Amino acid sequence: MRDQSSTTRTEPEVDWAIFIPSVIIVLVCALPLMIFPEESSVFLIDSRKSIMSNFLWLYLSIGMAAVIFCLWLAFGRYAHVKLGAPDEPPEYSDIHWVAMMFTAAIGAGVIAWGFAEPIYYLQTPPMGIEVGSSKSFEWAHMYPLFHWGVIGWAIYAVPAVPIAYMLYVKRYTTMRISSACDGALPKTGRSQIKTTIDIFIVLGVVGGVATSLGLGVPLLSAMIATLFDVPDSMMIKMAVLVFWTALFGASVYRGLKSGIKVLADINIALAVIAIVFVLIAGPGMFILDLTVNSLGLMFSNFITMGTWTDPIDNGSFPEDWTGFYWAWWLAYTGMIGLFFARISRGRTIRQVVLGVIGWGCLGTWLFMAVMGGYSLYLESTGTLAVKEILSTQGMSFVNALVINSLPFGKFTLAMFTILSIIFYATSIDSGAYVLASICAKNLPSTAEPRRWSRLVWAGLLAIITAGVLQSGALGMVMSVTVLSSIPIIPIMILLCISLVRWLNEDFGAIVRKREMALSVDELDIKP
Repeated sequence: MRDQSSTTRTEPEVDWAIFIPSVIIVLVCALPLMIFPEESSVFLIDSRKSIMSNFLWLYLSIGMAAVIFCLWLAFGRYAHVKLGAPDEPPEYSDIHWVAMMFTAAIGAGVIAWGFAEPIYYLQTPPMGIEVGSSKSFEWAHMYPLFHWGVIGWAIYAVPAVPIAYMLYVKRYTTMRISSACDGALPKTGRSQIKTTIDIFIVLGVVGGVATSLGLGVPLLSAMIATLFDVPDSMMIKMAVLVFWTALFGASVYRGLKSGIKVLADINIALAVIAIVFVLIAGPGMFILDLTVNSLGLMFSNFITMGTWTDPIDNGSFPEDWTGFYWAWWLAYTGMIGLFFARISRGRTIRQVVLGVIGWGCLGTWLFMAVMGGYSLYLESTGTLAVKEILSTQGMSFVNALVINSLPFGKFTLAMFTILSIIFYATSIDSGAYVLASICAKNLPSTAEPRRWSRLVWAGLLAIITAGVLQSGALGMVMSVTVLSSIPIIPIMILLCISLVRWLNEDFGAIVRKREMALSVDELDIKP
C-alpha cells in the first residue's frame, strides 16, 4: 500500500483549461460591479426578478425533489452501501465531522440572518397574514426554521453522496464534480461537457461565497462601528475584507486538517456558548415556548410552504425569500457537496444523508430560533424598535444593536464579533479549498491542491466581494446568488442519474439476491 503521508505532501498540477477560463470570467464579472455599481445593481436585480417570476416553480420543485431523493437514499435498498472499503472506519470522528460540516456549510449565514430575518417577515408577512397580528409574529419566527431546515440540507446532501461514491467506491483520482456525473454522460464529447460543468461549478461557488461575504462584511463593519462608537464607512468595510482575506487565506494555506478543522472546532464551541448565553441572559422561557410552537407550525405546513408560489395574489414573498434561499443553497452545492464528500470517507450512504440533514437542521434551528426569538421579543415588548432599525439603518445594524442590547452589551458585542470573524473565515476558506481542488489535475482524496492556487482563489473571492460591496444593496447581493444557481440545476440532475446508475451496476445484483433471500425466509416463517 502506498504511504498516505507521502501522497498528501504531493501537490497535483493545476488544470489550466479550467483555471484560466474561470479566473477570466470571475474578473470580467467583478470589474463592471466595481466600475459601474449602480448600473450593475439594476441589471442584476431585474434579472433576479425575471428569473424568479418565471421559474419559481422550478426552484420549489427541485427543493421537494431533493427531499424525496434523500429519503430514498437513506431508507432505500442502497442505504447501507459504505463510502469506502467495507471495513474502513470513518476518517473523522463524529464531532469533528459535524463541526466541519456545519461551519463550512452554513455557519456564516446564520450570523447575518439570525436576528434580522424574522423582522423582514414582520414587515411583509406570508400567506396573506395581517401585519402586526400575533399570527404574523408566530410565522415570522417559524419561516427562518423552514428556510434553514430540511429542504436546504437535503439540497446539500444530494451532491455529497455521488461525489463521495466516486471518490471512495469508484476510486477516482480526481476531486471534480464533473467526474461524479460520468454515469449520466455520453461518451461522445464527454471531456468538453465535463470541462463546462466544472467551470459552471466554479462560478456557482464564487457567486454563493460572494453573497455570503457581501452580507458578512457589512455585518462585521456595523458591529465594529457600534463597538467603538464610530460612523460606519466603506473604509471600515474594506479593512474588514482585507483582514478576512488574510485570515482565511492563512487557514486554507495550512490545509484541511491543520487549518480548517481547527477553526471549525473553535467555531462550534463559540456558537454553543452564544446560544446558551442568549437563552440565559435573555427571555429564555419565551424563546423556548416560541420555538416549540414554531416547530409544530412548520411541520404541519411543510408541504404547503415548500410548494407555495402564490399564483392568485402574485405576492412577492415566495420569490423574494423561498426562491432566493433555494437558489442560495443550490449555488453552494458544488462547494459543499465536494467538501462533505471529502470529509465523509468510511460512512454509509444512510449515515451521510441523515447526518447532514439531522445535524445540519439541529444547528441552524437552534441558532435561528434563539437569535430570531430574541429579536421578536424586543420588538413585541417595545424594548427595542427593531423594525424601525431595519427600515432606517439596514440589516447589519439590526444585528449589531440587538446584540448590544444584551447584558454586558459591549463585551457581548465583542464576543459576537469574534464569532462572526471565525464563522465567515471557516466558510470562505472551505470555498477557496474547494475551488482550488476543482482546478487541480488528478487530485486524490488523500491529497491537497497547490497552496498558491488556494491563495489565488482566496484573493479572487475578495475581489468579487469588493465589487458586490460597491452597490451597497441587499437585493443586488441576493441577485448574484440567483444568477449563479441557474447552471447548477441540470448538474444536480446529472449527479442523481449518475449515482443511481452506478449503484445499480455495482450493487444491484447483490441487493436483489439479498432481497430474494429475505423473501424466501419470510415465506418459511409463515404458518
